[in-house]
Amino acid sequence: MLNAMTLGTVLGLSAGLAPGPLLVFLVSQTLKYNTREGIKVAVAPLITDLPIIIVAIFLLTKLSAHQKALAMISFFGAAFVCYLAYQTIHFPPLEKALTHANPGSLKKAIIINFLNPHPYLFWLAVGTPIMATAQEKSRFGALAFILAFYACLVGSKLFLALALGRSRALIRGRAYIYTLRALGILMFLLALLLFRDALRLLAA
Repeated sequence: MLNAMTLGTVLGLSAGLAPGPLLVFLVSQTLKYNTREGIKVAVAPLITDLPIIIVAIFLLTKLSAHQKALAMISFFGAAFVCYLAYQTIHFPPLEKALTHANPGSLKKAIIINFLNPHPYLFWLAVGTPIMATAQEKSRFGALAFILAFYACLVGSKLFLALALGRSRALIRGRAYIYTLRALGILMFLLALLLFRDALRLLAA
């Protein structure tokens, strides 16, 4: 269970802090309006991700007897995590992205997340396979992963909204840059573990 929580923590923090459509929108709302608007954006994944997770679990259940198909999904998941790690380390300046951001509300944040391909790719190729493996090792492994992931995903976005409400210099600070780089390195290490699991599936 500890391993599942560790994976959920690293991936949740990376997803919560790495620049992307939802984070840019959160920063935009907080700076243009107030902290409350940023908080609304931060909680959007709790609304949008449940149907995505259900569909991903259903699809992988159908493929559970096909080891080669699962291996290909694991390889794709590892590659996707590498891509996210690279993006996290070499992130674009948020100030530039904000010039194209539009004002909105929780409704717009939900639409942004539904139209963002990352949650779909993550849960199909990364999140659901990790949950399946965690559940085999521990009775509450999958639950531990989900709770850790969303606690860190939403928690990190809430922290950013609250911090930005007090200081706009946060997104330009060195601490934020170093945090992203450290998370990117950890994600590369997680990608290696996913590659290893994919090779084991092929050898089974």
